[in-house]
Formats: sequence, structure tokens, C-alpha cells
Amino acid sequence: MRRARRFAAAVAALALLLTGTACTADEGPDDGVIRLRFQSLAWQKESVDANKALVREWNAAHPGIQVDYVQGSWDSVHDQLLTSFEGGEAPDIVHDASDDLADFAYGGHLADLRTLLPERLRAGIPEHSWRTTTFGEGVHGVPFLQEPRMIMANRTLLAAAGVRVPTAERPWTWEEFRAVAKDVTATMGEGRYAVAWPLKEPVSVSLNLSLSAGGRLFHRAPDGRNVLRFEDGDAVMPGTVRAMIDTDRTASPATLGSGGSDTLPGFFGGRYAMVPLGFSYRQQIVRQAPEGFDWIVLPAPAGAGGLAQGVSPQTLSIAEDSPHKKEAVAFLDFFLQPRNQVRLALGDWMLPTSTEALADPALHTEEFGWATGAAVARELRPAPAQSVRGYPEWKDKVATPAFQEYYSGAIGVDELRRRLVEDGNRVLARYQRD
Repeated sequence: MRRARRFAAAVAALALLLTGTACTADEGPDDGVIRLRFQSLAWQKESVDANKALVREWNAAHPGIQVDYVQGSWDSVHDQLLTSFEGGEAPDIVHDASDDLADFAYGGHLADLRTLLPERLRAGIPEHSWRTTTFGEGVHGVPFLQEPRMIMANRTLLAAAGVRVPTAERPWTWEEFRAVAKDVTATMGEGRYAVAWPLKEPVSVSLNLSLSAGGRLFHRAPDGRNVLRFEDGDAVMPGTVRAMIDTDRTASPATLGSGGSDTLPGFFGGRYAMVPLGFSYRQQIVRQAPEGFDWIVLPAPAGAGGLAQGVSPQTLSIAEDSPHKKEAVAFLDFFLQPRNQVRLALGDWMLPTSTEALADPALHTEEFGWATGAAVARELRPAPAQSVRGYPEWKDKVATPAFQEYYSGAIGVDELRRRLVEDGNRVLARYQRD
């Protein structure tokens, strides 16, 4: 296979030489122009338009450093990047999410940006956001867009139940959320529920929302190794969901295997009054909701940790093999200026990490819940496990089936704890051997 690839590459290079058009992957045909490949995962039209517009603006102002926009896909990005890194064909600038970077960072595929980033960009993003892209001693990406998990609610159904509507300044507690769900369900009629929990991917939801109750699950032992402990705070969010489904009958059991988009028809039809979803789902609601549908964006419940919740921001990294890291960083510095982060956030219906960008008035309007999301964004913290080596295996082989069985009622909290901790620590140990 390797011989075949080398032979094919040699033939291709010879063909280019014979036609007089030989060029490197990074420079134009003898024109001295540095060419950078930027693989973007933007997919919504507004987001793609914003990304391409910024690339055009850069190219117009920097004729000697041209950026080629390459369209990627969230559905296949990990495997695609792994293949391109190992084959020496990775884009110079890599768009991804912080919880997908660990393997690439520890594998030496992403540049350490600590000595490359300009101070303006470094200082403009809070330290807790930088922790999402810190692996070992290195910083391997710039976190730039993030989204909290919010509650999308039918305002009409909440009003009919006479419940208090929470705000970021006075959110529901987890106990109050459970009580509110009972009141709302009681007014909705047979076969209808206050809440639909889309838990097709239960691990990130459970871990990230558990931060509000003080849960962390992943801890650092005195010897520096990562260990799992399931404490009282870790049980609050999963226990609330389980009680709403099994005991209170206020949450639909049918949505446990659903993705977020799957719950929207029932939400629009009044089958569910509230759906916890990522902030960017507002765009789908705006486009798909029937005329006259009255909805509101509410903060997720709070506990001992307040409104804190874990988040894995979207990131921009530079390939370690890129011969033009300095030029790539210059593009990132332009691309992620605060005013440009606002454009990207509006296009993606998300929130910027930049403190200056997050303060922009455009992100503090009441329409579509922008102001509520911006208030919650100040409380976002790194997802508990994203920098832990072995996390993907733990998530796939241990945590996902354990949470799925717990939420469905097949196992209790003691068995959930045993699997997450005992089975999980065995997985982590294999990645932490000296």
C-alpha cells in the first residue's frame, strides 16, 4: 500500500513537472504567494457565509498570504483529520471542538500555540476557556465559539400552569425544576409531558449539567493521575431526570434515545412544554416553528455550583506539520478579532469566548434569548473530562451504556456508580501507566 502511494505521488509530481506547473502544497506556481488551507466545519448558511466573507476580506488585504477555504463536516471530522495527519495532508488551520483534540494534541499533530499567539488574542479570552484547549503543558487550539445548554420552553403552557419563569439572576434549582414539571404536566392533559430529555448522547449532557450541582466525576489524585469518583453532586442531575421519568411521570421516556432535533415536532405540537437543548437550536426553532408559536429561552437549573456547566468550545488549531505557522497565526488573529467573533457567533447562533465580543450589544437583545444565553456564558467552564486521556474509550465502552441503562430504569444508582467508577478507573489506568 505504501509503495503504491509513493509510486502514485511520484507519477503525479512528474506530470506536474512535465507540464511546467509544478508547485508546492503551500505556494502558488512560482509566484511566491504563501497558501494556507483552512478547513471549516461551519454548516449553517449564515455561518458558512460569515466564514467565507472573513476569508475573502483577509485575502483582499493580504495578497502575499492567501487562505483557501475547505469545507469539512462535523459528522466525519475526527476520522478525516486522523487520516490526513497520518498521511501528511492535514490542512494548515483546523476547525474542531475542544473535546476532540486530546488524541491529536497528545499525538503531536497540533502545534503548541503558547509562543505563537499574539498577546491581544491571548488576553482577550478568559483563562477558563483556554483550559479547554490545554493538554499537558501545551495549548493546542484557540477556543472561540461556545454554547450552553438551555431550556427551550413553550411560554403559553408555562403561563397556563402559573409557574414562576426563571431568569439567569434567579434560576430554578433542580428541586424547583422537578416541582415545576409536576405543575406543568398536571395542566397539559393525557399523554403530554412537561419535559422531553433528548439523551441519545447522555454522557456529555450528564457531566456538563452536573457541574451546576457541584459534580465533577473526574478528579486529580495526589500523584497527578486522573481518577473517577461519583459523589453527591454527580447524582443530582441524573437522579432528577430518572425521578421525572419513573416517579413523577413528568418527562417522556420516549425521548431518551432521541437527538435534539427529534424532539422539536413534539415541542411545536404541545406534547412537551420544555426541552433542554444547546443554545444553537434556537435557529431551528425560528425556522421551523409554526406561526404564532410563543417560546422562550430559560437557563438550565442551578445547584450548589450556581449556573456553572461544562462546555467544549469550537476551536481553531494549527497543524504541527504546517510550514507556515507564523502566517497561520496571523490569519487566526484577524479571524478572531472581537468584532469578527461577533459575526461568527451570530452566524452560528452561538456565543463567543472573547470577553469583548461577548459584551457586544448584538448579543444582549431579548429576542430569541440572546441576553439570557450571554448571561449564562459567563458561568461556562471546561467540560470535566475533555483533557483526560482515555476519556473517549471510557465514554463509549463504559459511560454511555451505563447512563442509558440508568435513565431507562434498567439499573439503579449504585450500579451506575460502580460501572462509572470501577470499570472507568480500569480504563483510565491503561492510559496512565508509567
